[in-house]
This record gives sequence, structure tokens and C-alpha cells, in this order.
Amino acid sequence: MSTHKNRARGAAPTGTLWRIASTRLPTKWGMFEAIGFERDAGTGGRTVETALTFVLGDLSQGVPLLRVHSQCLTGEVLGSLRCDCGGQLNLAMQAIAQEGRGLVIYEFQEGRGIGLMAKLQAYELQDAGIDTIEANHALGFATDIRDFSLAAAILQDLHIPRVRLLTNNPRKMRALSDADIEVVERLPCEVDPTAHSLAYLQTKKRKLGHALSLAIPGPGRAARGIEAQL
Repeated sequence: MSTHKNRARGAAPTGTLWRIASTRLPTKWGMFEAIGFERDAGTGGRTVETALTFVLGDLSQGVPLLRVHSQCLTGEVLGSLRCDCGGQLNLAMQAIAQEGRGLVIYEFQEGRGIGLMAKLQAYELQDAGIDTIEANHALGFATDIRDFSLAAAILQDLHIPRVRLLTNNPRKMRALSDADIEVVERLPCEVDPTAHSLAYLQTKKRKLGHALSLAIPGPGRAARGIEAQL
């Protein structure tokens, strides 16, 4: 159960979820409710995890559309073509608007959890010819260090036990299922590749099992070689 602000900035039980604020957010897709959440990270200090939830319509009517989305400053704000993040967020917001209800949980886990500066370092390594996963490993990170338990906690706080999930990523489906959130349907959230994102997306399909329709290059056209050319 979440605790609603105002709350003291002192010690809190590990995992306590706070609903910080709720406000209207007019967007080009319609009028959303924006809810800010924080959760004690359990690190012994005052570190908190934060997420924004954008809600449209009455979520109690049927099984809502859900997008669990990780922050990507380069793709969403600066228009980078190296990834599909900005396009995926736009697709999700549009799909929710067309249906008239649903929600986006926006988590601050830049670069699959490694942070903005490390993501730029990973890009630099990719420029030298290695793929996105090899770059993470070269920097001492795991393939994907994101934790989607905060999204599950938010769904529980909002009393949403079942969702239709907009994702290509099987890890998000497993994370919600492990938290007893039923994913009754997975809906694709696929963006057309660009010359700059094709190899990145192929790597996500081949090595991470993302449900993408694009073709994987055969042995004669190794993904590493393609990435080096883009």
C-alpha cells in the first residue's frame, strides 16, 4: 500500500511506496492524469526510486492497455535515431488515446539501467564496431540491469491485477507475472528501423529475445559487421 504525501524525508521501511502527487497533464494525445511515485530503495540512506504514471480514462472498465517504459533522453528529447525508444513511447500513447483508456509507467532507468553517461560510453564502443550488449559488458555492466518491480508495485497500488501489455520485451512480461500481475495479452510496440537502429534492433531480437518482425542477418553478414558500417 502506498503512503500519500506529505511525508517526512526520514527513514522508511524498505520498499515503501509513496504516491507523491497527482495532476492533470494535457497532451497531444488527450488529457492524462500524471501521478508521481517514489519508493524507498532499501540502500540504507535516503535513496529513492521514482516513476511517473500517465493514466487516461477509467481503468476499472475491462483490462487496460499498459506500457512500461524506460527513460531515454537521447531518443525521446533529442530525436536520436540510434534506438526505437522515442517511437515506442509515441506508439504507446497513441494506442492508449485511440482506445480511450490505459496507462504508461515511465521509469528513470536510462540506458537499460546504466545511466546516461555510461550509455554514451557504450555508444562510443558501438561506434568502434561492437554491439549494444558487448558494449555494456565491456563497461562492466550486465546486459540489462533494469528492475521492473516498481512498475508492478504501482499497478498493485492502483488495483490493476490484469493488463494488456504493449511491449516486445519478454523480461517485462515475466516481471509482471512474477508479481502476480496477469498479462492477458502482449501487443507489439514495434517501430520501423532506421539505418542507424537496424543492427541495434537485430541484436535485441537475436540476443535478448525481443519479439520483432525484422530479419536477422545470416552467417555471411554478421551483425557486428553491419553495426560497424552504420
